[in-house]
This record gives sequence, C-alpha cells and structure tokens, in this order.
Amino acid sequence: MAMKKLKPVTPGTRHRLSPGFEDITETRPEKSLLQTIKKTGGRNNVGHMTMRYIGGGHKQKLRIIDFKRDKFGIAAVVKSIEYDPSRTARVAKLYYADGSKTYIVAPQGIKVGQTLMSGPDVAPEVGNALPLAKIPVGTIVHNVEIKPGKGASIARSAGSFVQLVAREGDYATLRMPSGEMRNVLVNCVAVVGAVSNAEHMNEKVGKAGRSRWRGRRPRTRPVAMNPVDHPMGGGEGRASGGHPRSRRGLLAKGKKTRHPKKYSDGLIIARRKK
Repeated sequence: MAMKKLKPVTPGTRHRLSPGFEDITETRPEKSLLQTIKKTGGRNNVGHMTMRYIGGGHKQKLRIIDFKRDKFGIAAVVKSIEYDPSRTARVAKLYYADGSKTYIVAPQGIKVGQTLMSGPDVAPEVGNALPLAKIPVGTIVHNVEIKPGKGASIARSAGSFVQLVAREGDYATLRMPSGEMRNVLVNCVAVVGAVSNAEHMNEKVGKAGRSRWRGRRPRTRPVAMNPVDHPMGGGEGRASGGHPRSRRGLLAKGKKTRHPKKYSDGLIIARRKK
C-alpha cells in the first residue's frame, strides 16, 4: 500500500503524508462485531483529571477482534478488508463454514476470497494460525501468544512481525521486533506472515487539528512549566531544565525501570539492542 503525497494547497497539506486506502474493500463495518467506546477525556469516576493531554476526538466504534483463532479445523473465507479507526493495522472480516463471523488483524498480502484455517495440521501459509511447534524454523509470524490459549500478545501493530529462529524441547526462540531473543512455549499459537499496513510508520499528520481528531490534546514542555508543576520547570530566562526527569522526579533518560526479578527474565535469551 503506497502513501499519498498531498498537493500543498494549504499549510496543513504541505508536508502531509497520508495512507492510501486501495486495500480497503468495504466501508461499513459488521454491526454484530462492534462495541461502543466510551470517551473519558482523561477523567475518573468523580470527574478529576487523572491523565493529561486526552480529550475530544472523533466518535469511534471498537471492532471486536479474534486474537485466539481457536476454531481449529473450520475453514474461513475472507469477505472484506476494512479500516479500523482504533488500530494501526487493517482488519479482515472472516465468514466461517459454521456460519459465525469474526474480525482478525489482516496479514500482509491477504486477499478477499482467500480461505484461512487454524489448527495444528494446517499448512504454514500466510494468514493461517498454528502452534509454534508446527511452524518451520525461519518463518515470519505475528499475533503470537505468550501463554497458550490466552490470545495473541506479540506483534499486533501495523507492519510488525517476529521470526521463529530456533526450537528446542518445550520452547521456541523468537526474534522480537526490538531485536530481543525470547523463549515462548511451542504450544502457543501464532499466525504466519507480517501485519498489514507496513507504511503506517511513514505517515505524517500534517497539522495539529488531526491530532485533536484522534483525541490528543497539546502537550506542554516540562521546561516551560513552573517549579510547582514539574521538576524541570522554572529558572530565569530560558533555563535548560537540568537532568531530564518525569513529573514525579524519576530520571527519564537511561535509568532502568524494569523489575530486577521479573518472572519472564528467565525466558529472555538476549536483551533488545540499545
């Protein structure tokens, strides 16, 4: 899918890079697979602002996505590729042979009319879901489970994928998008291929108003605040702000915040690249 470079007829379109929608085949979503998203504006149940820089935004409906792919042995036909406003990737609508309908995160290269399957005995082709024990080593996969039966947790955003690099005993070794090497149980299910809409990373918003449509309010720089509001605020003239810190005073650049005894440390073979 190619990006669109808009003609600079206004300041907002001068540097705008917009995604192309040639891959979208249907504009109306499946009503039975929609859920209402309630906007909070960053406020809690008593009306106090607990998250800043949230507010407004276009009204959206959440597409209910099947991350488990647990209908083993039942063929599903891809009926449409659709846009999801709350997700970077495209979604594909599947019609199963037993009459049920679901949305899945659309893999790259999937076509309308294609038949997808899930289960331990299916072919390792793009869009099919099968356990890591049955996927050939070296294959690119996405929507990978961390715990069997829990549903996909890894590689779900636009263009992301992980590579199955080894398999030994009960564990398969995956190379993560960050470069980290991690062990996952071989009976965890993954989908073959990469996630669609890989050009999303090149998108340029173009103007502040488009961020407001997404519900993102302007963010105030800490060095522009007063000392009462932020540790980096205050000072005479344009002060540098000192050591970069969070609003609560924690060092923000390079300080390790991961728990030293996290349960999954034993499954990480090599840490991500710095």
